[in-house]
Amino acid sequence: MEIVFSVTQEDDGGYVAECLSLPIVTEGDTWVDLKANVLDAVNGYFFDSPRQVSIRLQLRREELVTT
Repeated sequence: MEIVFSVTQEDDGGYVAECLSLPIVTEGDTWVDLKANVLDAVNGYFFDSPRQVSIRLQLRREELVTT
């Protein structure tokens, strides 16, 4: 099973990860913190039925360019 998270970087430099298929959302001040928090959130979500999952983090970048 693969779980995909859409990750956005906040203006303050932190990150927010939102799962695309399950109601899981978490955040972290750094990329390392985010990865650890995503693992904790996924393990917490499946606490009563442990599963073998792979996690994909897709970093979204949005930028407004004006002329």
